[in-house]
Amino acid sequence: MQIVVLNYEQVVELLPMGECIDVMSEVLSALARDEAHNPLRSVVRPPGTGHFLGLMPAYRGGDNPAYALKEVCIFPDNPTRGLDAHQGSVLLHSAETGELMAVMNGSAITEIRTAAVSALATKTLARGDAKEVAIVGTGVQGRSHLHAMAALGGFERLRVCSGRPGHAEAFAKEFEGKTPFAIEPVDDVKSAVASADVINTTTNAREPILHREWIPPGAHINAVGSSIPSTRELDTETMAAARLFVDRRESTLNESGDYLFAAKDGAIGPGHIRAELGEVLIGKQPGRGSPEEITLFKSLGIAVEDLASAQFLYARAMETGAGTRVDF
Repeated sequence: MQIVVLNYEQVVELLPMGECIDVMSEVLSALARDEAHNPLRSVVRPPGTGHFLGLMPAYRGGDNPAYALKEVCIFPDNPTRGLDAHQGSVLLHSAETGELMAVMNGSAITEIRTAAVSALATKTLARGDAKEVAIVGTGVQGRSHLHAMAALGGFERLRVCSGRPGHAEAFAKEFEGKTPFAIEPVDDVKSAVASADVINTTTNAREPILHREWIPPGAHINAVGSSIPSTRELDTETMAAARLFVDRRESTLNESGDYLFAAKDGAIGPGHIRAELGEVLIGKQPGRGSPEEITLFKSLGIAVEDLASAQFLYARAMETGAGTRVDF
C-alpha cells in the first residue's frame, strides 16, 4: 500500500479558502442528514502540564465513504514561541478495506477549515447588508479568518485588535492592500466591535474578552478561540442574549466553556441552542429571525470537517501528483 503525505505548504496550496467553504457546507449538510458519524473527541490530559492530546475520529458514508482521525496536541503557550497552538496530523483511511491512504499536516487543515466554517456561518446567519467586520486576536486563526472574510466579499472595513502590544498594527501593515477592505488596527476589543456587523473572536483567552454591552444590535458573532470546558471568550450575558447556533449539539454541551459557564450561571440550558449549522443549511431549522437580533455561532471544530478536508486534499493530490508517496 502506498500512502500520500502532505506537509503544511502542500495542504495550504491544495485547499484554497473559497473551495474549503464549499467543502464545509457539503459535509455539515451531510452530517445534518445523518450521513456521517461524529463522536465526541477524547482527550489525554497529563496532570500538571497545561497541555493535552485530543483524538478526533469520524466516519462518512454514502458514495465516498471514509474514516479519518485527527490527533492533535494543544499547547496554549505555543504562540509565545512563534508556533501554532495546534500541532498534529490527520489520517485518512479507506472505509472499504481500512487501509491508510494519507497522512496530512493537521495544523494547516485546522487553520483553514476552522475559518472556512466561520465564513459559512457568516454567510448563513449574518445580515445581508453587513459591511464591517472585527477580528479579535492576531494569531493563526486571526490571520485565517482574515482570509475567510475576504473570500466572502462584501465587507468594506475590518477592525483588528490584539492582547499583545503592537501586534494589531503589524497585522494591518502586513495585509495592507492585499484585501478587498480597509484594515484598521485598534487598541481594545470594545473599539474593535463598536460598529461591527460581524465579530470573530480567535483568542487564547481563559476569561471573557467580549461583553454584551459592547455588541451592536444585529451583529453576528463567530466565537472560535475556546474549544475546552475550562475557558471562554464570551460573557454569560452575551451567551444568554444571542440566538445560538453550533457545529454539533453534543460537542457544545460537553466541551464548550462558553456554553458551560453560562449554563452553570443558570442563564441558559440545552434548549437555548437553536440549531446546528448544518440543519440551517438543509432548511431543517430557521436561521436569523430578525435584522436586530444577535446571532452567535459557537465553533468547536469537529472531526467531520477534518475528514472532508482530507478527502478533498487526497483527491487533489491524486489529480496533481502533489505530496510524497510512501510505501506503507
